[in-house]
Amino acid sequence: MDITIFQTLLPHDDPDESLAFYRDILGFEVRTDVGSGRMRWIAVGSAEQPGTSILLAPPAIDPGITEDERRTIAEMMAKGTYGWILLATKDLDGTFEQVQAADAEVVQEPTEQPYGIRDCAFRDPAGNLIRIQEVR
Repeated sequence: MDITIFQTLLPHDDPDESLAFYRDILGFEVRTDVGSGRMRWIAVGSAEQPGTSILLAPPAIDPGITEDERRTIAEMMAKGTYGWILLATKDLDGTFEQVQAADAEVVQEPTEQPYGIRDCAFRDPAGNLIRIQEVR
């Protein structure tokens, strides 16, 4: 089998804020931006990985999702417990400083974890947890 990772999804509740975070703060390029208003699907990704992207999408729009599920998703997003992603960099300290300087919400400063990695964490504008680990 020849299977690769193409795209992963993170929810957004404000496409302009999310776009500014991923493009202007993290430095990802915009691959696609379709829709309008709050109903926009924006694919972003690293120039170093042209075949892999993050799809920033409006949450809970599937017609099969109930109103109770929509409320739960909104509550989880507000608490920052709904979406998350792991990113990596060779320069964790430099990356941390740049993202922190852009006023992103810091969850954890660079830390050596007991399981052998060094990482830090932020929240994006929608509350998604963004963990960035150091590539060694």
